[in-house]
Amino acid sequence: MRRSSVGRHRRAFAPPTFLGFKPRVVEPERDGGAHALGRRDELILRCAGEGIYGVDREGITTFVNPAGAAMVGYRPEELMGKLSHVLIHHSFADGEHYEHTRCPIYAAFKDGAVHTVRDEVFWRKDGTSFPVEYVSTPIRGDEGELIGAVVTFRDVTERHEREAALREALAEVERLKEKLQEENEYLRDEISGHALSNMIGDSASLGRAKHRVEQVAPTDATVLILGETGVGKELFARAIHDLSGRREHALIKLNCAALPSTLIESELFGHEKGSFTGATTRRKGRFELADGGTIFLDEVGELPLELQAKLLRVLQEGELERLGGAETISVDVRVVAATNRDLAAMVRAGEFRDDLYYRLNVFPIDVPPLRERTDDIPALTEHFVQRLSSRLGKVLGDVSPACMEALVRYPWPGNIRELENVIERAAILAVDRTLPVSDALDARPAEVGGEAETGSRTLEEVERRHIQSVLEHTSWRIEGDKGAARILDLHPNTLRSRMKKLGIRRDAT
Repeated sequence: MRRSSVGRHRRAFAPPTFLGFKPRVVEPERDGGAHALGRRDELILRCAGEGIYGVDREGITTFVNPAGAAMVGYRPEELMGKLSHVLIHHSFADGEHYEHTRCPIYAAFKDGAVHTVRDEVFWRKDGTSFPVEYVSTPIRGDEGELIGAVVTFRDVTERHEREAALREALAEVERLKEKLQEENEYLRDEISGHALSNMIGDSASLGRAKHRVEQVAPTDATVLILGETGVGKELFARAIHDLSGRREHALIKLNCAALPSTLIESELFGHEKGSFTGATTRRKGRFELADGGTIFLDEVGELPLELQAKLLRVLQEGELERLGGAETISVDVRVVAATNRDLAAMVRAGEFRDDLYYRLNVFPIDVPPLRERTDDIPALTEHFVQRLSSRLGKVLGDVSPACMEALVRYPWPGNIRELENVIERAAILAVDRTLPVSDALDARPAEVGGEAETGSRTLEEVERRHIQSVLEHTSWRIEGDKGAARILDLHPNTLRSRMKKLGIRRDAT
């Protein structure tokens, strides 16, 4: 008789008699070694840590080892003689019915091939499932006919959990990478040069403002920074952040006047993909980017009324929804706001919500204009000269006493920003070490007949004449590269607001 190919599988799984097949009877007196081998193989099968079971051509279980039975929660006798597919392999992980005709275990004793599967589940007696890897190996009889299969399987739950944890860790790395990249789009240099100790000047008015910063910085209180355009409100916001417990996290800035009202909501609170035309991806807003840190809302007085309620909600509850989204997102953000407008007057005029005003005005800090801290002008001028010398690659000398006197006497409606612009203009015009500061001052459109230096007008009159002169110089063009707003270094909306307040109209000239 031809030797059965099942013999090739005896040492790996079990002798055929254990599987319920009888292709050949082994007689101990004629083949004592084979009989001993059967007992040894049975012991190996029962001690194996992997699940092992055998099925005949009908899919009926003919053998199962203790490890396999334990994995599926049955006693071995509950599986013997039963259709294994119906008991432990009847459905996919999502509950979809699994036809036995599609099962690789059945395929093994139909096509005679070894089938290895890594992405299916077996079902326990209690109705729960677990992920498995299994190999279905065909068994042949003495004549080479397919008579069943042996299935070895293992529970890969722990491996799947490790893989899931790794995927989650990689996803978190990607989220952090995305957050860092988004922060870098908004953040400017976060260096020690922004610390309070590096603010230039020793005047009493500046000292009072710096003391207010030192008082409030260690807390999480909302701060409202008040001051004219160009006084350095952002520098104070950075100092508050640098001295706070949030300094290891981001300081995110948004100029509420720099964007159209249609985009401010998306910038503040983020948006979901498809929430509006052009929203091709999900994007986090500034509040999410500032989570754990500080957000600086510059020109907060320009925030549209319809968005003020949403800002109030973040201040009160620390919650927001992205534009086009339904998920409520919690954020832990300290708010520092700044404005050059009279918010109290805006509240009275119905242009600003009173409840938002009270939330923002927890701890106000008044930043003095440059004309109230003229003692600081020499130190500021020296600082700007040194910085420009390095940037322009020029050796620049000191400002002459006469020029310094002119700088001190000038009213500086544009404050420190205007002073910096004047010094930069002088540095560019310089042909040797001498800084032509007087020429730089004379080049300003507001300088008409030297009236600015007479000191005979009120501040409001100076500002009105200054703005009006620039408008006349630009033929009353407000926006654009050659517009008055660009020359005055103001946002167009801010300039229009100042014009309205000062009663400046083209037909009035």
